[in-house]
Amino acid sequence: MSDIWNPWHGCKKVSPGCQNCYMYYLDSQRGKDGALIYKVQSSFDRPLKRNRRGDYVIPSGSTIRVCMTSDFFLEEADEWRDEVWKMIEKRSDVLFYLLTKRIERVKDCLPENWGDGWENVWMNVSAENQKMADRRIPVLMDLPFKHRGIMAAPLIGAIDLTQHLASGKIERVIVGGENYDGARECHYEWVQSMHQACVDHQVNFEFIETGNHFVKNGRTYEILDKRKQQEQAKKSGLFHEGRAVSLHLTEVAQGESLPLFQTDAASLCDSCAYRKFCGTESGRPSCMLSL
Repeated sequence: MSDIWNPWHGCKKVSPGCQNCYMYYLDSQRGKDGALIYKVQSSFDRPLKRNRRGDYVIPSGSTIRVCMTSDFFLEEADEWRDEVWKMIEKRSDVLFYLLTKRIERVKDCLPENWGDGWENVWMNVSAENQKMADRRIPVLMDLPFKHRGIMAAPLIGAIDLTQHLASGKIERVIVGGENYDGARECHYEWVQSMHQACVDHQVNFEFIETGNHFVKNGRTYEILDKRKQQEQAKKSGLFHEGRAVSLHLTEVAQGESLPLFQTDAASLCDSCAYRKFCGTESGRPSCMLSL
């Protein structure tokens, strides 16, 4: 099962990839200001919530994508983060996917008992172009994490990942074009180059969506429907199953190792590029298409 957990909402723009932020756009459509940062009271403790039977609402083995409408290491969230770390530690049976553009703040924001990292945390940096990749990825590789990844979405420029993948510390690269208001072009050649770098270094690679404006062989394709974008991304064949990622989540009650929850993706998800690592049924709130 895949889920989204937003303990706080809102963000401040810090780099070119933020220019056309989807969260800002969607908030503006609702008459809200995306720069307004606040604690989401209704879902702040979501990983600890239980149903009437006493079971966790988010089952063991799930993947939770954290702060998809903010940044986990946002300075304005410093007063809330310690409590979130405690929940992440408690749910050692769940994989927490973290993504940040503020990787330089991470070292000072880790909990005191972090040690060499927690098995249930996968740390990812956002890298929209070569400059941001070269600035953020080396910092990530020097930090104590068990699992590391790169999210090049929105991809707004070519990125040579060769030097960053050579260490073997990066386990997965995800690439996608830009959507919504003011979306910039994503070029097939950029994606293809990153894919080849991952093939050469046996790193898992997923091309998840083309973005609104996809350029291939000098022709620009306008693809506004996100499902169509993902269909085209899947048809491109730009995927690679590299080295197996060894995840050792721990069952909270028994202290035993357990696998990730198996996908419950619906038939409508067959053409979706996210299907490989998403366990959500099409159209449900945590579906990647809802972002």
